Amino acid sequence: MPVRAAVLFDVDGVLVDSYPAYRRIWSRWATLRHLDPDLVWSHTHGRRPVDTIRVVAPHLDAAGEYRLVREIMAAEGDAFPVYPYVPAVLSLLDGHRWGVVTSGRTPTVMQRLRAGGLPDPPVLVDSGQVRRGKPDPEGYLRAAHLLDTPAANCLVIEDAPAGIEAGRAAGMTVIAVRTTHPAEELTGAHHRVDTLSDTVPFLTDWLNRTRPGAR
Repeated sequence: MPVRAAVLFDVDGVLVDSYPAYRRIWSRWATLRHLDPDLVWSHTHGRRPVDTIRVVAPHLDAAGEYRLVREIMAAEGDAFPVYPYVPAVLSLLDGHRWGVVTSGRTPTVMQRLRAGGLPDPPVLVDSGQVRRGKPDPEGYLRAAHLLDTPAANCLVIEDAPAGIEAGRAAGMTVIAVRTTHPAEELTGAHHRVDTLSDTVPFLTDWLNRTRPGAR
């Protein structure tokens, strides 16, 4: 019987080069709220913005502050390009199960992916579809369910410790790309590579587990 296999991508730091823009956004917000920008930044990676706010500023209204963060984000305009090698990597997934699991929101994520000429993900699990964001595994488990694929047969591509923890907790195999964090912070992943293009051998091997016509 054919093996069902799938590949799940984080977005920021994996498909979209959002690191410089988000650093400016969070630094601006931290300054406005008289918080340490470096401390705030250290709590942002792989997490929903509202969860970051709850951790670094529990005395503030998280929903209201998130609206302010989004206003600052809007001022960044088109500062969220996709990495140049992403289209070629995603072309390998034609006819296979794949999706994205993001701490962002669907409209924003789709706008950035489409602006970069990327295909719409067959499955997209965003921050509004889960009760608990990364490092909780809920998002990855939901994506596996929507793709009708056992969690053990899902390969996760992440860039942040919180995302790695989420993928591992879901019982999935995790590859970490060193686009936003040094290697020593990504030791929880099964494999570590420099960029998404370096995952091609792993992806090819993983997708070979799915024979043509598999359901």
